[in-house]
Amino acid sequence: MNDKRIRPIVLGIVWRGDELLVFENYDHVKDETYYRPLGGGIEFGERSQDALLREFREELDVELVRVRYLAALENIYTRNSQIGHEIVLLYEATLGDPSFYEREVFEVHEEVETLPAYWMPLHKFRAENLPLYPDGLLELLTQ
Repeated sequence: MNDKRIRPIVLGIVWRGDELLVFENYDHVKDETYYRPLGGGIEFGERSQDALLREFREELDVELVRVRYLAALENIYTRNSQIGHEIVLLYEATLGDPSFYEREVFEVHEEVETLPAYWMPLHKFRAENLPLYPDGLLELLTQ
């Protein structure tokens, strides 16, 4: 971050009823636990939907099916004192392995760390004031 470039990313909106699949991370500077749907960077020459499929294979070792474009958000943020700027493409999708819907906790394998992921009821973000990123996502999903 802080390289003064806009980063294109893709995130998967995966539902289990009214619960959203999100990973949990922690910002040490803000002393904030926050949540975000799974996904990641789009590589040069890679279509966003292909990047989403790749990211779910890498992070959870699962295929996505019934993938459809949802929306785009622009996200300018600070994490661990570093400014970031993203264009976020959002897709709704279904996990190809039905057994994943029976699990409560997942391990998301990122490049340098493993993070926990959960099914979180969407209303819990507003009721408990839990940060859901990128900015604007909660409003988009509750329209």
